[in-house]
Order: sequence, then structure tokens, then C-alpha cells
Amino acid sequence: MRENSGATMSLEQLISLAVVQGLTEFLPVSSSGHLILIPALMEWCDQGIATDVMVHMGSLFAVIVYFRRDVWKLIVGFFEIFQGKISYYSWLSLYILFATLPAFAFGTLLKLSGLSTALRSVEVVAYGTILFGIVLYFSDRYGMHFRTINNMKFNQAIAIGFAQALALIPGISRSGITITAARFLGFERSEAARFSFLLGIPAILAACIFTFLEAWKLGIPIPKDAYWAAFLTFCTALIGITVLTAIVKHTSLLVFVVYRIALGFLILIMLYDWFPSVLPSLSHVS
Repeated sequence: MRENSGATMSLEQLISLAVVQGLTEFLPVSSSGHLILIPALMEWCDQGIATDVMVHMGSLFAVIVYFRRDVWKLIVGFFEIFQGKISYYSWLSLYILFATLPAFAFGTLLKLSGLSTALRSVEVVAYGTILFGIVLYFSDRYGMHFRTINNMKFNQAIAIGFAQALALIPGISRSGITITAARFLGFERSEAARFSFLLGIPAILAACIFTFLEAWKLGIPIPKDAYWAAFLTFCTALIGITVLTAIVKHTSLLVFVVYRIALGFLILIMLYDWFPSVLPSLSHVS
């Protein structure tokens, strides 16, 4: 992919970026993986960090709006701690806060080591998509169903937080890995998804802040079309949250497992040119 520091995107790229980011941010299929794969496949310029921060802002506002009651109770509960009032939401706010720290530490390590750039490859996306799709299957198939967020313990929240840190590797999926960890710990499918959504708020917020600061430091302006991408991302992210919430209430996550494994093998086929006469090649971006 070619780097794009702030050039205007085509309408096709803008819509594709926003829809893909919005839908995949909260579905267990890896938004970062799709945002690397699609520009590479279409031979588009990389959308650039300024646009990245705006589409993530769209995702952030979507989850805040959808879980606005929980978010408000978490904020109130957190500040009640300083008044000596400890409620369920006080504990949950602390769990979410401390469970975010592993991702912050791992993200800093990746950035300082330069691995964050090295890991943005289609090959990493392919193997991560397949491997953690299989892990998602076993957690959802054999995970127990007796825990809710109401009886979550501190060590369980931290374990899910460490799992979230792995999602900084493209192809793994933040929602996918946190739901996987929660299911292995015995949380009901809907409760695992709910905690994943709430845990994602500070993680996405931190990513937005750091990306914005990086763009500001480099003197990269926010292009006008990025605001439209943010709005479209907000709309599609609401759809993604609604879809996953409905699915986990009524059925398993098998559809996402099948999608991940199929997508991963399709990427490998194109990456290694196994059927060059049938499928486009991705070998130029490996």
C-alpha cells in the first residue's frame, strides 16, 4: 500500500473504509485486519493516520451511544469511590480501568520497538484471522455459561484485559479475543459480549488520542472527507453492535468462525498465488 498523509480519498474508498470499520470494529472478525487487507486488495493508498483517528472516533461514539446508560452509571460509580460509596458500577469501572492497562503497555512496547509497523502486513492478518478463529470456536463451543458481569472478579477482568492487548496484532480482533477469553472463563455469551463492548471504550479512546497526537506532531491535517467517514462509521458501528448483540442472545458465534477461517485461507491463496488465473494476487504487499 502507498502511504496517504492527507490526500482526498475517492468516494468508493471513503464508503468502503467507513462501512468496514464500523461493522468489523465490534464483530469478532478484526477491523484492523480488514483495514489493511481491503486497501491492499484494491491497490488504494493507505487512508493515513488522520482518517484512521476519525473512523475510530465514529466507532467510539457508537458504542457510547448504544451503552449510554451503562456508560453513565460507570462514570457516576467511579466518582462515587471518592465519596466512599462503593457500588456495583464502582467496582466495574475499576475493573475496566485496570483491564485496559495491559493493552496500553503492550501498545507502547510495539510502538517503541517498531513492531507496530512491521505487523501491519497481509500475511500477519491471514494467519491471525485463521488461528484465533479456531480459538474462538473452542471457547464458544466448550465455554461454560454460568457467570455474569455481576459476579465478575478482579483477576477475571485482568485476564480479559491481557487478552485484549493481543488484539493490537492485526487479524486477531479486539472483540473476538475478549469474548474468547470471557467464554473460557465461563461467562455467558451475551455477558461476554457486553463486557467486551464496555472494555473497548477506553481502549478505543486511547487509540484515538494517541493517533491524533501522532497526526498533530507530524503536522497532518484532518481531511474534510474524514469527517464524513466518521459519521458513516458511527452509523454502521451501531448496526454492528446491534447485530452481534442479537446473535449472542440466540445462537453461537459459529458464523464468525467460519467467516474468519474462510477469509484467512482466501488471503493466503491470493498472497501465495495458488490460483493466479482465477484470483487476484496479493504477493506485492506481502
